[in-house]
Parts: sequence; structure tokens; C-alpha cells
Amino acid sequence: MILLPVQAMADIYLYVDEQGVSHYTNTPTSSRYKPIKLGRLNTSRNRTSLQKSQSRKYRPAKYNPAQYDHHIKRAALNNMVDPLLIKAIIKAESDFNQYAVSTSGAKGLMQLMPGTARDLRVHNPFDPVQNINGGTRYFKNLLNSYEGNLALSLAAYNAGPGRVAKNGPIPRIPETKKYVNRVIRYYRSYQQNVPLSKSRNINVRKLVTVN
Repeated sequence: MILLPVQAMADIYLYVDEQGVSHYTNTPTSSRYKPIKLGRLNTSRNRTSLQKSQSRKYRPAKYNPAQYDHHIKRAALNNMVDPLLIKAIIKAESDFNQYAVSTSGAKGLMQLMPGTARDLRVHNPFDPVQNINGGTRYFKNLLNSYEGNLALSLAAYNAGPGRVAKNGPIPRIPETKKYVNRVIRYYRSYQQNVPLSKSRNINVRKLVTVN
């Protein structure tokens, strides 16, 4: 795990090399690196459909995705995961409601199941810092387990690793297939400069490097 002082977490910088590989760092060493923003999506029109499709229970509140950006950046750098990917997962899981609870008992921004939260030593799943740190660490473990295959890692995050074979395919669970597609769609939208119609397949092993 990378331990960095708080003042170093203000920005994450990116440059894309000649092979199209994206490199992330919080300490840029050349002018090739440009600061990135975690981006915004219009969440208002998606909230009603998300509640119906995933049966989330919400406390009345106003959700401001930007308030979690600092925590996402810190967790992403500590676990060497693209912060935009973590933000896409949070968008799909809870629509940035830290008090979200599913009918199956998953809680918080990254919808951690009670057993998973215990394993990750997340004592309060409604605490944004604990939830994001634990969820990001869990997802990074899935990426390692599935050798960087994003689709399989997302499927395992949704359905559980016991239901997703190491070499695929994605299980024939309609909710899981929709979930994988939804997260990738949000992820590409957060990348902003990549038209959806021209997006390439995402290989996390090549995509994410943190210096």
C-alpha cells in the first residue's frame, strides 16, 4: 500500500503514451502529465430508475458526488486503481448516497455486504472514508484475482467471486450483465474525451499504472 501525505492528494495527473496506455500519478515528473478531474454525470434522471431496479432505500438528502472526490483519489492511489473506475462503481452501486441499503443488506457508497465489510475491517459501512477504502481494496483484489479482466472483476463484485469463473464467461445473470455494462458506460463517460462509439476494450492491466 502507498502511504502519502494529505497535501499530496490534491490532484491526480495523467498522460497517455504512444501505445495508448494511461499513466496516473500524484507527483508528475514532466509536462506530459495533465491534471484530471473525476468528472460529472447527470444523476437526477437516473436516480428513480436506479431505485426501482436495485431496490435501494434512501434517506432524504442531496447527493453531491464531488464531496467524495478526495476520498476516491486517496483510495485509488493507495490501491493502484483508476479513480474514474471507482467513481463509476459508486455511481452504479449507490448513486453517491452514503446511506444506501439494498434489500440484500449491502450498505454504503460501494454497497458492501456485512461479511465483506467485516473481512475488510470496515466497522461503519456508512462512513464514506471506510466504505470507499474498503470497497476499493476489495475491487483491487478482484482485479488481481481475475488478472486485470475488468468485465469479470465487475461481475464478481456484483454476483460474488464464487459465481464467476477465473477465465469467464460472465455468468448468465441478467442483473450482473446489466451491472457490468452500466459501470463500463459510466466509466467511459467519466473519461469524457473518448466517444462511446469509438471506445476500445478496457484492459486494466495496461490501462492503470501509478507512479
